[in-house]
Amino acid sequence: MSKARGGHAPIDYTIGAEIINDTQAHTGKFCHICFYENSTIDAILSENVIDNNFAGASLDQCASLEGYFTSIKLQNGACIAYKI
Repeated sequence: MSKARGGHAPIDYTIGAEIINDTQAHTGKFCHICFYENSTIDAILSENVIDNNFAGASLDQCASLEGYFTSIKLQNGACIAYKI
């Protein structure tokens, strides 16, 4: 089952997601990262985000990032990274 959002490619929820609530680096292929706690990114890698410098960025609860991400590491907080 997938859900279309305003002109973006749909997320295929049957592929799954990874809950990230620690400070370890998590690798994979992610298309949508949804933060469910106030969080700070330590490092993140993207294949298609032009300004790929999110290191040190603070995100509020309910913030999200969309793109093609291959790695994320948090300083604090928690998120759900949806797989491609």
